[in-house]
Amino acid sequence: MRKLVGVVLSVMVFSAVLAAPLAFAANEAPNKDAPREAKNDDFGKPSPFPADKTVRQSIAIGGKKLDYDATVGSLPVLDEKGKIIAEVMVTAYTMAGKDRPVTFALNGGPGAASVYLNLGAIGPKRVPFGAAGNSPSDPAIPTDNPGTWLDFTDLVFIDPVGTGFSRARIAEDEAKKKFYTPRADIEYLSRIVYDWLVKNGRLTSRKYLVGESYGGFRGPRITHFLQTRLGVAMNGLVLVSPYLEPTADRGGDLSPLPWMMTLPSIAAANLERQGKLDADTMAKVIDYTRSNYVTDLLKGHSDPQALERIVNRVTELSGLDPGFVRRSGGRLETQAYLREVFRAQGKLGSRYDSNLTMWDPFPFAPEQRTNDPLLDSIIAPTTTAMVDFITRTVGWKYDGRYNALNYEVNRLWERGEEMNRGSVTELRQAVAIDPKLQVLIVHGWDDLSCPFMASLLIVDQMPLMGDPNRVQVKEYAGGHMFYNRPDSQAALKRDVARVYATH
Repeated sequence: MRKLVGVVLSVMVFSAVLAAPLAFAANEAPNKDAPREAKNDDFGKPSPFPADKTVRQSIAIGGKKLDYDATVGSLPVLDEKGKIIAEVMVTAYTMAGKDRPVTFALNGGPGAASVYLNLGAIGPKRVPFGAAGNSPSDPAIPTDNPGTWLDFTDLVFIDPVGTGFSRARIAEDEAKKKFYTPRADIEYLSRIVYDWLVKNGRLTSRKYLVGESYGGFRGPRITHFLQTRLGVAMNGLVLVSPYLEPTADRGGDLSPLPWMMTLPSIAAANLERQGKLDADTMAKVIDYTRSNYVTDLLKGHSDPQALERIVNRVTELSGLDPGFVRRSGGRLETQAYLREVFRAQGKLGSRYDSNLTMWDPFPFAPEQRTNDPLLDSIIAPTTTAMVDFITRTVGWKYDGRYNALNYEVNRLWERGEEMNRGSVTELRQAVAIDPKLQVLIVHGWDDLSCPFMASLLIVDQMPLMGDPNRVQVKEYAGGHMFYNRPDSQAALKRDVARVYATH
């Protein structure tokens, strides 16, 4: 998931500035239940991780039984003197068979465990969360996942330091320097990938990396670091709702880019409410955004009719009150839109999927005063299901706190120039270095946290470097976690399987 930012919310949030993958309420009280290892005087005291533990499991997919090993274990992170400064928990699903590829999976935040890709998207089991009608108190009972990738690749889910059960073994101020900066994060996570491959004798396997949200920010950088520093080449890269270019949505007083990025996702949500959302209708929205919309935005007062054309078309596309659209100049700020679109119902839309709503507990406040409708609702089912799987099903017993989303890690994260420059540079370099590297970027149309239009614009500007299909963008119905919709999850699996088949 993407970042934890400022007043409201979630993995993507509360202002129009996408510069924040996961956001939380600014007026939230300090977390009194923070893990013991988050306090300076407690570092070094946590009990050691248990030994790796493996259990045999099976699932039935499409009438076919798959037998696999589920392994929960850990890898150490060492400093330059060979001292263990952190332990990273890894959950792996592997099957017998010759020449099976291996896929490493990371979520984002910063501060999110890999449980969302694991139990929501591609692992062998899934738990319902993040979709309309789901409740945090629903039974968190995993069922066989028809969208799993396990039938064509082994899967390794990595929980970065401070997420899941993974933890630093050094004081907070040192941990911030060693783990909570973009550069340090990429370097130690790349080493975790390398160490897992060595430990399990898989260096010669075909290798893939999948990252969601801020994990999509990590994906190109890890791939490039592995290529050029650790000597490990990925065969493919799948970026799920990626956070690639933090600065693209800034400068909206002059630049049309912020409004070009979000309008298509707002239009998609409106089309979905009307039952008209499909690839053809979205193609028309994208074409308008790339042509007349951006042209009229840039004309400003030089064309007295430009604003009228924008207001009329944006009102039609968004389904909003024309007075609201006119007051905004056809430039729809995300959080204002999410309150306005469901205001008459007393509800709020989610930045991750604007048609996913909850009651607004403060409907008369001038600004949204609660967290994103999706973010808080997904912590309970994912935490319950994952901890039960780890400690009871697998039997990897550990008494620490499990962090599906760690607010403290996000608070400590260093945001600056290294983060602002994004990952497009490494994406271009990784593709240039390896002419066989395949990249698939996937999005949900309704996602306003990491809008699909941003990736389309980014890829449009990349040189082709040989095969024009080596870097593709695909969109599906749904939001940031579009894989919680069965049809979209099935389409994702088909598209990913084609990428793997090229090798």
